[in-house]
Amino acid sequence: MLSIRRATVADLPAILGIIRRVVPVMNAAGNFQWEGDYPNEAVFRQDIERNQLWVAELEDGQLAGVAALTTDQDPEYAQADWDATAPAVVTHRLAVDPAAQGRGVAAALLQQAEVLAREWNLHLLRVDTNSENQATQRLFPKLGYRFAGEIGLGFRPGLRFFCYEKQLPLEPTTS
Repeated sequence: MLSIRRATVADLPAILGIIRRVVPVMNAAGNFQWEGDYPNEAVFRQDIERNQLWVAELEDGQLAGVAALTTDQDPEYAQADWDATAPAVVTHRLAVDPAAQGRGVAAALLQQAEVLAREWNLHLLRVDTNSENQATQRLFPKLGYRFAGEIGLGFRPGLRFFCYEKQLPLEPTTS
């Protein structure tokens, strides 16, 4: 059983451990979206302070994944095939421990983004991924996300990112 909860400062060592294990796997697959300097403890600490970092926890208490779920959209999102002015829940820094991959961890974290969207009365979900990240390019469409174009991100020069968006159904209003 997998549970999703907000991350705490006490989770930082486990989160950083996941990143240390994920980055070499990503790099070996030709995906250089993340390196030793990003994402780092300061970034995750800020996510925690803003109450926007979520973790997936296994039954034994081990952390299996992490994601920042925010409404922050990078300025470069204006390059994508969507209305960049529309508010959305955006998934950033999604990572799954290599030992837990294939167990639905990423899907569970993305499901939490849907929960937040409904709580915040938002109807759009957005995420971007490195153009070399084959796993997420297979996952996002399976979860109902549509491809919304390719962009560059100023803080990761030389890399290209694919954008994905999911429209949630509008809840019927009761009178």
